[in-house]
Amino acid sequence: MPFTAITYDIKSGYEDQVAEVFSGFQRPRSAVVPGADGEQAGRILATAVFIRDNLLVRFIEFEGDLDAVARHMAVQPGVQEVERKLKPFLNSPRDTGTPEGFVRTFKSSMLRSITQLAVPR
Repeated sequence: MPFTAITYDIKSGYEDQVAEVFSGFQRPRSAVVPGADGEQAGRILATAVFIRDNLLVRFIEFEGDLDAVARHMAVQPGVQEVERKLKPFLNSPRDTGTPEGFVRTFKSSMLRSITQLAVPR
């Protein structure tokens, strides 16, 4: 299963407040990611969030089309709520108020994957 990681530029000294934002995160009701045609385009298998100083990284394990995953995340109430609550703690603003802005921000904040290794499941 592939992974992606996206970064957030957080103001230093706010690690505990940012952790609190994520503590109440609401997962989508389904892991299924619909495509533009309404058919399944992928699944979000797992997410994890890490922070140190001014760097927050969100890891996403997924199946399928990463663009569809980004579009799906853009309209999830829990994701929108986290993005809204993070605004006061960001060094650099994120254009996540619209699905198009969210997808652009998602892509521009992705870390380049160097290697991904996993045991067979």
